[in-house]
Amino acid sequence: MNMHLGEHVRLTLFGTSHGPRVGAYLNGVPAGLIVDKDAIVRAMNSRRPGGRYASKRKEEDVVHILSGVENGVTNGQEIELSIDNNDVKSRDYSFLPDHPRPGHQDMVMHKRTNGEADLRGGGTSSARLTAALVASAAFLSPLINTLGISVEAQVGVIGDVRAKPMDECPPRWETEACQEMRCRDPDAARAMVQCVKQHKTAANSIGSRVDLQISGAPLGIGEPWFDGMEPALAKAMMSIPAARGVEFGRGFSSVGMTGLQHNDPWGGTADKPVLQGDKPDGVLAGLTTGAVIRCSVAFKPPSSIASSQQTLNLSTNTVEPLVVGGRHDPVLGPRAVAVVEAMAILVLTDLAVRGGFIDA
Repeated sequence: MNMHLGEHVRLTLFGTSHGPRVGAYLNGVPAGLIVDKDAIVRAMNSRRPGGRYASKRKEEDVVHILSGVENGVTNGQEIELSIDNNDVKSRDYSFLPDHPRPGHQDMVMHKRTNGEADLRGGGTSSARLTAALVASAAFLSPLINTLGISVEAQVGVIGDVRAKPMDECPPRWETEACQEMRCRDPDAARAMVQCVKQHKTAANSIGSRVDLQISGAPLGIGEPWFDGMEPALAKAMMSIPAARGVEFGRGFSSVGMTGLQHNDPWGGTADKPVLQGDKPDGVLAGLTTGAVIRCSVAFKPPSSIASSQQTLNLSTNTVEPLVVGGRHDPVLGPRAVAVVEAMAILVLTDLAVRGGFIDA
Protein backbone atom coordinates (compact mmCIF):
# COMPACT_ATOMS: atom_id res chain seq x y z
CA MET A 1 0.00 0.00 0.00
CA ASN A 2 1.11 3.56 -0.76
CA MET A 3 2.75 5.31 2.19
CA HIS A 4 4.44 8.19 0.36
CA LEU A 5 4.42 11.96 0.81
CA GLY A 6 5.99 14.58 -1.45
CA GLU A 7 7.26 14.69 -5.02
CA HIS A 8 10.74 16.21 -5.24
CA VAL A 9 11.61 15.48 -1.61
CA ARG A 10 9.79 12.20 -1.12
CA LEU A 11 9.14 10.41 2.17
CA THR A 12 8.16 6.75 2.45
CA LEU A 13 7.06 5.33 5.80
CA PHE A 14 7.68 1.76 6.89
CA GLY A 15 7.11 -0.40 9.95
CA THR A 16 4.31 -1.30 12.35
CA SER A 17 3.47 -0.38 15.91
CA HIS A 18 4.54 -3.74 17.38
CA GLY A 19 7.08 -4.80 14.78
CA PRO A 20 10.83 -4.50 15.34
CA ARG A 21 11.08 -0.91 14.11
CA VAL A 22 9.49 2.04 12.33
CA GLY A 23 11.19 4.48 10.03
CA ALA A 24 11.29 6.39 6.78
CA TYR A 25 13.16 6.61 3.51
CA LEU A 26 13.90 10.10 2.20
CA ASN A 27 14.63 10.63 -1.49
CA GLY A 28 15.57 13.87 -3.21
CA VAL A 29 17.43 15.38 -0.25
CA PRO A 30 20.19 17.61 -1.67
CA ALA A 31 23.80 16.63 -1.08
CA GLY A 32 25.76 18.78 1.33
CA LEU A 33 23.12 19.14 4.06
CA ILE A 34 24.81 19.08 7.47
CA VAL A 35 22.87 16.76 9.77
CA ASP A 36 21.90 18.41 13.07
CA LYS A 37 21.68 15.41 15.41
CA ASP A 38 20.86 17.59 18.42
CA ALA A 39 17.84 19.02 16.58
CA ILE A 40 16.64 15.49 15.85
CA VAL A 41 16.92 14.56 19.54
CA ARG A 42 14.99 17.70 20.56
CA ALA A 43 12.27 16.94 18.05
CA MET A 44 11.86 13.36 19.26
CA ASN A 45 11.61 14.59 22.84
CA SER A 46 8.94 17.10 21.83
CA ARG A 47 6.79 14.27 20.46
CA ARG A 48 6.66 12.72 23.95
CA PRO A 49 4.55 15.02 26.16
CA GLY A 50 4.77 12.49 28.99
CA GLY A 51 3.20 13.46 32.28
CA ARG A 52 0.21 11.98 34.01
CA TYR A 53 -2.19 11.99 31.08
CA ALA A 54 -0.24 10.39 28.24
CA SER A 55 0.29 6.79 27.17
CA LYS A 56 2.65 4.89 29.45
CA ARG A 57 4.44 3.30 26.51
CA LYS A 58 8.05 4.40 26.92
CA GLU A 59 10.26 4.35 23.86
CA GLU A 60 13.78 5.77 23.72
CA ASP A 61 13.17 6.90 20.11
CA VAL A 62 16.84 6.94 19.17
CA VAL A 63 17.03 7.75 15.46
CA HIS A 64 19.52 5.63 13.51
CA ILE A 65 20.69 7.08 10.18
CA LEU A 66 21.49 4.01 8.13
CA SER A 67 22.25 5.47 4.70
CA GLY A 68 22.66 8.66 2.70
CA VAL A 69 25.02 10.41 5.13
CA GLU A 70 28.82 10.45 5.20
CA ASN A 71 30.75 12.21 7.95
CA GLY A 72 27.61 14.01 9.08
CA VAL A 73 26.74 15.37 5.63
CA THR A 74 24.15 14.11 3.10
CA ASN A 75 25.61 12.60 -0.08
CA GLY A 76 22.55 12.89 -2.32
CA GLN A 77 21.59 9.22 -2.00
CA GLU A 78 18.50 7.73 -0.36
CA ILE A 79 18.40 8.32 3.39
CA GLU A 80 17.07 5.65 5.73
CA LEU A 81 15.99 6.66 9.23
CA SER A 82 15.20 3.81 11.64
CA ILE A 83 13.69 3.84 15.15
CA ASP A 84 13.52 0.67 17.24
CA ASN A 85 10.34 -0.49 18.97
CA ASN A 86 11.45 -1.62 22.43
CA ASP A 87 8.42 -1.30 24.71
CA VAL A 88 5.76 -3.42 23.01
CA LYS A 89 3.11 -5.42 24.86
CA SER A 90 1.40 -7.45 22.17
CA ARG A 91 -0.67 -9.40 24.69
CA ASP A 92 -2.79 -6.26 25.12
CA TYR A 93 -4.18 -7.00 21.66
CA SER A 94 -5.04 -10.67 22.13
CA PHE A 95 -8.67 -9.91 21.19
CA LEU A 96 -7.59 -9.17 17.59
CA PRO A 97 -8.48 -9.94 14.86
CA ASP A 98 -11.65 -11.58 16.17
CA HIS A 99 -13.07 -8.56 18.00
CA PRO A 100 -12.25 -5.35 16.07
CA ARG A 101 -12.34 -2.13 18.09
CA PRO A 102 -14.95 0.56 17.45
CA GLY A 103 -13.49 3.64 15.78
CA HIS A 104 -10.28 1.87 14.74
CA GLN A 105 -8.85 0.53 11.50
CA ASP A 106 -9.00 -3.08 12.74
CA MET A 107 -12.04 -4.15 10.71
CA VAL A 108 -11.30 -2.33 7.45
CA MET A 109 -7.62 -3.32 7.40
CA HIS A 110 -8.45 -6.92 8.31
CA LYS A 111 -10.88 -7.15 5.40
CA ARG A 112 -8.66 -5.19 2.98
CA THR A 113 -5.74 -7.58 3.54
CA ASN A 114 -7.80 -10.79 3.79
CA GLY A 115 -6.68 -11.24 7.38
CA GLU A 116 -2.96 -10.80 6.73
CA ALA A 117 -2.43 -7.41 8.41
CA ASP A 118 -0.60 -6.96 11.70
CA LEU A 119 -3.30 -5.18 13.72
CA ARG A 120 -1.45 -4.94 17.04
CA GLY A 121 -1.41 -1.37 18.26
CA GLY A 122 -2.88 -0.18 14.95
CA GLY A 123 -0.25 -1.85 12.76
CA THR A 124 0.85 0.31 9.83
CA SER A 125 -1.90 2.84 10.67
CA SER A 126 -0.59 3.40 14.18
CA ALA A 127 0.44 6.82 15.47
CA ARG A 128 3.68 5.07 16.40
CA LEU A 129 4.80 5.76 12.82
CA THR A 130 4.57 9.50 13.51
CA ALA A 131 7.92 9.08 15.25
CA ALA A 132 9.43 8.61 11.80
CA LEU A 133 7.63 11.70 10.51
CA VAL A 134 9.01 13.84 13.32
CA ALA A 135 12.52 12.46 12.80
CA SER A 136 12.34 13.11 9.04
CA ALA A 137 11.15 16.68 9.51
CA ALA A 138 13.92 17.39 12.02
CA PHE A 139 16.42 15.96 9.55
CA LEU A 140 15.13 18.29 6.80
CA SER A 141 14.45 21.39 8.91
CA PRO A 142 17.86 23.04 8.21
CA LEU A 143 16.72 23.44 4.60
CA ILE A 144 13.73 25.65 5.42
CA ASN A 145 15.69 27.37 8.18
CA THR A 146 17.86 28.86 5.45
CA LEU A 147 14.72 30.55 4.09
CA GLY A 148 13.86 32.06 7.48
CA ILE A 149 10.69 29.99 7.85
CA SER A 150 9.40 29.31 11.37
CA VAL A 151 6.88 26.52 12.14
CA GLU A 152 5.10 26.55 15.51
CA ALA A 153 2.03 24.79 16.88
CA GLN A 154 0.13 24.46 20.13
CA VAL A 155 -3.00 22.75 21.45
CA GLY A 156 -5.73 25.30 20.88
CA VAL A 157 -8.77 23.34 22.13
CA ILE A 158 -9.47 20.31 24.29
CA GLY A 159 -13.16 19.57 24.76
CA ASP A 160 -14.80 22.90 25.60
CA VAL A 161 -11.56 24.55 26.79
CA ARG A 162 -10.12 27.09 24.34
CA ALA A 163 -6.69 28.70 24.45
CA LYS A 164 -5.77 32.16 23.30
CA PRO A 165 -4.10 32.42 19.87
CA MET A 166 -0.36 31.74 19.97
CA ASP A 167 0.56 35.34 19.20
CA GLU A 168 -1.29 36.39 22.37
CA CYS A 169 0.44 33.83 24.60
CA PRO A 170 3.87 33.61 26.25
CA PRO A 171 6.59 31.90 24.18
CA ARG A 172 6.67 28.09 24.55
CA TRP A 173 5.57 26.33 27.75
CA GLU A 174 5.71 28.39 30.98
CA THR A 175 4.15 25.92 33.44
CA GLU A 176 3.98 22.17 34.02
CA ALA A 177 0.41 22.21 32.71
CA CYS A 178 1.57 24.03 29.57
CA GLN A 179 4.25 21.39 29.07
CA GLU A 180 1.84 18.50 29.57
CA MET A 181 -0.89 19.93 27.36
CA ARG A 182 1.48 21.56 24.84
CA CYS A 183 -0.47 24.79 25.24
CA ARG A 184 1.11 28.23 25.68
CA ASP A 185 -1.88 29.74 27.48
CA PRO A 186 -1.26 28.95 31.20
CA ASP A 187 -4.91 29.45 32.23
CA ALA A 188 -6.25 27.31 29.42
CA ALA A 189 -3.60 24.64 30.01
CA ARG A 190 -4.62 24.34 33.63
CA ALA A 191 -8.28 23.90 32.62
CA MET A 192 -7.27 21.39 29.94
CA VAL A 193 -5.54 19.24 32.55
CA GLN A 194 -8.74 19.11 34.58
CA CYS A 195 -10.79 18.31 31.47
CA VAL A 196 -8.51 15.42 30.45
CA LYS A 197 -8.35 14.14 34.04
CA GLN A 198 -12.15 14.08 34.22
CA HIS A 199 -12.51 12.00 31.06
CA LYS A 200 -9.62 9.69 31.92
CA THR A 201 -11.14 8.99 35.34
CA ALA A 202 -14.41 8.14 33.61
CA ALA A 203 -12.58 5.61 31.36
CA ASN A 204 -13.28 7.84 28.40
CA SER A 205 -11.41 10.15 26.01
CA ILE A 206 -11.85 13.64 24.59
CA GLY A 207 -11.29 15.44 21.29
CA SER A 208 -8.81 18.23 20.64
CA ARG A 209 -7.50 20.76 18.13
CA VAL A 210 -3.95 21.77 17.21
CA ASP A 211 -3.27 25.27 15.87
CA LEU A 212 -0.34 25.87 13.52
CA GLN A 213 1.43 29.06 12.46
CA ILE A 214 3.98 29.24 9.63
CA SER A 215 5.78 32.56 9.45
CA GLY A 216 8.59 33.87 7.29
CA ALA A 217 7.69 31.94 4.15
CA PRO A 218 8.77 33.96 1.10
CA LEU A 219 6.18 34.96 -1.46
CA GLY A 220 5.43 32.33 -4.10
CA ILE A 221 6.07 28.87 -2.59
CA GLY A 222 3.52 26.36 -3.85
CA GLU A 223 1.94 25.20 -7.10
CA PRO A 224 -1.40 26.01 -8.74
CA TRP A 225 -4.37 23.79 -8.05
CA PHE A 226 -3.70 20.30 -6.67
CA ASP A 227 -0.22 20.93 -5.29
CA GLY A 228 -0.94 24.34 -3.85
CA MET A 229 0.36 25.07 -0.36
CA GLU A 230 -3.02 24.64 1.32
CA PRO A 231 -4.08 21.50 -0.61
CA ALA A 232 -0.69 19.92 0.11
CA LEU A 233 -0.87 20.85 3.79
CA ALA A 234 -4.47 19.62 4.02
CA LYS A 235 -3.54 16.24 2.55
CA ALA A 236 -0.61 15.89 4.93
CA MET A 237 -2.57 16.95 8.01
CA MET A 238 -5.54 14.71 7.22
CA SER A 239 -3.17 11.74 6.93
CA ILE A 240 -2.21 12.07 10.61
CA PRO A 241 -4.00 9.30 12.52
CA ALA A 242 -7.34 10.50 13.99
CA ALA A 243 -7.35 13.87 12.18
CA ARG A 244 -10.95 14.77 11.32
CA GLY A 245 -10.79 18.28 9.91
CA VAL A 246 -8.47 21.04 8.66
CA GLU A 247 -9.15 24.78 8.50
CA PHE A 248 -7.04 27.59 7.03
CA GLY A 249 -7.12 31.28 7.85
CA ARG A 250 -10.63 32.50 8.58
CA GLY A 251 -11.93 29.12 7.45
CA PHE A 252 -15.63 28.43 7.80
CA SER A 253 -16.29 31.84 9.32
CA SER A 254 -15.75 33.17 5.79
CA VAL A 255 -19.26 32.07 4.82
CA GLY A 256 -20.69 34.89 6.94
CA MET A 257 -18.38 37.57 5.54
CA THR A 258 -18.65 39.86 2.54
CA GLY A 259 -15.96 40.38 -0.06
CA LEU A 260 -15.15 43.79 1.39
CA GLN A 261 -14.66 42.19 4.81
CA HIS A 262 -12.59 39.24 3.61
CA ASN A 263 -10.36 40.78 0.93
CA ASP A 264 -6.85 41.72 2.07
CA PRO A 265 -5.40 44.73 0.23
CA TRP A 266 -1.79 44.82 -0.91
CA GLY A 267 0.55 47.42 0.51
CA GLY A 268 4.29 47.82 0.55
CA THR A 269 6.10 48.45 -2.71
CA ALA A 270 6.31 46.91 -6.17
CA ASP A 271 9.59 45.28 -5.17
CA LYS A 272 8.30 44.12 -1.80
CA PRO A 273 4.49 43.81 -1.71
CA VAL A 274 2.94 43.16 1.71
CA LEU A 275 -0.60 42.02 2.54
CA GLN A 276 -2.38 44.35 4.93
CA GLY A 277 -5.30 43.83 7.26
CA ASP A 278 -6.00 41.81 10.38
CA LYS A 279 -4.46 38.33 9.97
CA PRO A 280 -4.41 38.31 6.14
CA ASP A 281 -4.36 35.08 4.15
CA GLY A 282 -0.98 33.37 4.09
CA VAL A 283 -1.82 31.58 0.84
CA LEU A 284 -3.61 32.74 -2.34
CA ALA A 285 -4.22 30.44 -5.33
CA GLY A 286 -1.89 27.85 -3.80
CA LEU A 287 1.05 30.26 -3.43
CA THR A 288 2.40 31.76 -0.21
CA THR A 289 1.81 35.49 0.16
CA GLY A 290 4.46 36.29 2.75
CA ALA A 291 1.83 36.63 5.48
CA VAL A 292 1.54 34.13 8.33
CA ILE A 293 -0.10 30.84 7.31
CA ARG A 294 -2.64 29.78 9.94
CA CYS A 295 -3.99 26.26 10.06
CA SER A 296 -6.01 24.28 12.59
CA VAL A 297 -6.31 20.47 12.73
CA ALA A 298 -9.14 18.76 14.60
CA PHE A 299 -8.53 15.35 16.22
CA LYS A 300 -11.21 12.94 17.30
CA PRO A 301 -11.24 11.43 20.80
CA PRO A 302 -8.89 8.42 20.96
CA SER A 303 -10.86 5.30 20.08
CA SER A 304 -9.16 2.93 22.54
CA ILE A 305 -10.92 3.53 25.87
CA ALA A 306 -11.34 1.41 28.98
CA SER A 307 -15.14 1.59 28.95
CA SER A 308 -17.16 -1.38 27.72
CA GLN A 309 -18.36 -0.98 24.11
CA GLN A 310 -20.70 -3.19 22.12
CA THR A 311 -19.18 -4.32 18.82
CA LEU A 312 -19.16 -7.26 16.40
CA ASN A 313 -17.14 -10.36 17.26
CA LEU A 314 -16.13 -11.99 13.98
CA SER A 315 -15.56 -15.42 15.52
CA THR A 316 -19.08 -15.68 16.99
CA ASN A 317 -20.83 -13.38 14.48
CA THR A 318 -22.61 -11.62 17.33
CA VAL A 319 -22.33 -8.16 18.89
CA GLU A 320 -20.54 -8.50 22.23
CA PRO A 321 -19.01 -6.18 24.84
CA LEU A 322 -15.35 -5.23 24.43
CA VAL A 323 -13.09 -3.51 26.96
CA VAL A 324 -9.80 -2.33 25.46
CA GLY A 325 -6.87 -2.61 27.85
CA GLY A 326 -3.31 -1.48 27.26
CA ARG A 327 -1.66 1.95 27.24
CA HIS A 328 -3.47 4.71 25.40
CA ASP A 329 -3.67 8.49 25.36
CA PRO A 330 -6.94 10.01 26.66
CA VAL A 331 -6.40 12.97 24.28
CA LEU A 332 -4.34 13.30 21.12
CA GLY A 333 -3.66 17.03 20.80
CA PRO A 334 -0.57 17.24 23.06
CA ARG A 335 1.24 14.44 21.22
CA ALA A 336 0.01 15.72 17.84
CA VAL A 337 1.64 19.16 18.18
CA ALA A 338 5.05 17.86 17.11
CA VAL A 339 3.46 15.82 14.33
CA VAL A 340 1.55 18.79 12.91
CA GLU A 341 4.77 20.82 12.92
CA ALA A 342 6.59 17.93 11.23
CA MET A 343 4.00 17.60 8.48
CA ALA A 344 4.26 21.32 7.76
CA ILE A 345 8.06 21.10 7.49
CA LEU A 346 7.85 18.11 5.13
CA VAL A 347 5.37 19.88 2.83
CA LEU A 348 7.26 23.18 2.90
CA THR A 349 10.54 21.47 2.06
CA ASP A 350 9.12 19.58 -0.91
CA LEU A 351 7.33 22.61 -2.37
CA ALA A 352 10.31 24.91 -1.76
CA VAL A 353 12.59 22.51 -3.66
CA ARG A 354 10.03 22.17 -6.46
CA GLY A 355 9.75 25.94 -6.74
CA GLY A 356 13.50 26.53 -6.84
CA PHE A 357 13.65 28.24 -3.46
CA ILE A 358 16.05 25.52 -2.26
CA ASP A 359 18.79 24.18 -4.53
CA ALA A 360 18.19 20.52 -5.24
